[in-house]
Amino acid sequence: MSSFKASTSSAPVAHNALPPPSTASASRSSRIAPHSHIKGLGLTSEGYASADGAGFVGQSNAREACGVVVDLIKSRKFSGRALLLVGAPGTGKTALALAISQELGAKVPFCPMVGSEVYSTEVKKTEVLAEAFRRAIGLRIKETKEVYEGEVTELTPTESENPLSGYGKTVSHVIVGLKTVKGTKQLRLDPSIYEAILKEKIVVGDVIYVEANTGAVKRVGRSDAYASSYDLESETYVPLPKGDVHKRKELVQDVTLGDLDAANARPQGGQDIMSVMGSLVKSGRTEVTEKLRREVNKVVKGYVDQGVAEVVPGVVFIDEVHMLDIECFTYLNALLESPMAPTVILATNRGNALVRGTTDIVAPHGIPVDLLDRCLIVKTDGYSHDEVAKVVQLRADVEGLQLGSGVLDRLAKRGETSSLRYALQLLTPASILATLAGRKQIEQEDINEMGELFLDAKTSAMAIGTDGGFLAV
Repeated sequence: MSSFKASTSSAPVAHNALPPPSTASASRSSRIAPHSHIKGLGLTSEGYASADGAGFVGQSNAREACGVVVDLIKSRKFSGRALLLVGAPGTGKTALALAISQELGAKVPFCPMVGSEVYSTEVKKTEVLAEAFRRAIGLRIKETKEVYEGEVTELTPTESENPLSGYGKTVSHVIVGLKTVKGTKQLRLDPSIYEAILKEKIVVGDVIYVEANTGAVKRVGRSDAYASSYDLESETYVPLPKGDVHKRKELVQDVTLGDLDAANARPQGGQDIMSVMGSLVKSGRTEVTEKLRREVNKVVKGYVDQGVAEVVPGVVFIDEVHMLDIECFTYLNALLESPMAPTVILATNRGNALVRGTTDIVAPHGIPVDLLDRCLIVKTDGYSHDEVAKVVQLRADVEGLQLGSGVLDRLAKRGETSSLRYALQLLTPASILATLAGRKQIEQEDINEMGELFLDAKTSAMAIGTDGGFLAV
């Protein structure tokens, strides 16, 4: 058990006090992902798609259809069904799936995967699908615990000589300062808790809580005193906790059935479902037996019946679903009929194609007809010149890039003739070229040079001769 030694300061701390200057150790770099600008489906309260709401441009019909699906998922009337997104490459299928996850909220499990992931040398194909389905079913548990909660104001490990070897030093304890609206408290914690702090990547300015009995550490988010209007919102900002640092608090813990399967596949003693929450260990992949899954389901049902826990059906997103074979599709049908099935979103860019694992079955989108019959199918359309221009400008704003005169129109034309992805991919290298030339904004000459250096897919295909080799220039 972890020991706590605390010194309390009775002086209240103003919530609106200026945060200390950021240091290199406290800074968090945010990666700008391809869909960082997507914040939702961008629908009005009546369910109609706005022009460029929530960072989503175009695809009005598809967005409105997905809005209906979101309502069905929220009302729990879509479990065991599938949504199929079809369309040409670069028309926003993955963006639609991510927008659906944004609409559902962070508390609803969203498990994305690619069809080719099932071809693993470690576990069976059907096992990979089963794991994905289990990770997409959440379990929300409410408990009242004694905790220390607040914004981290100090994080100082204290080292001492290693008593075992006599060489080197080891952390003997760590001093953690926590601040709430009402006051501050300094905690002297065991080195095992310091290891948990490092694992959670906790730094000064984060809001955390430490369980008094177990020493489990949980990072709630970043203090909103550090929030900036220039952030990409990849960080979760939370207000400064109210009340005392030391308190009894009702904790809501979210895990998935996949977490429980993994924890029970490698048990560490007589643990019930509550203690498993704080001791989940990320380990190598191992197959979970169907018998173990039934036992986990039985325990979960018992806690649900007692009102201690609530099942939260989530979403499995399988991109490039045509990469699955006939064995996987057959198993997918069975999973959709199971009583604890999540919502399934599939995406493909294929037309009529041979179903993998067969030699004579050609089906729409490379998916067997019996599975297609279970799907609601939504088609995505190509982007117009104006829509490409809006997306390019949106991405430039997110990445902090300045576009010179005529650049937006030039990129929009390239995106219209080749693909939206190609136009977006030219942005960052063109900005590097502009920086090397001593300019702060991208000019048309940068785009022209990028077009000479990097080919789009259509131009590259045209450079291939009838014999399969490249044509001589």
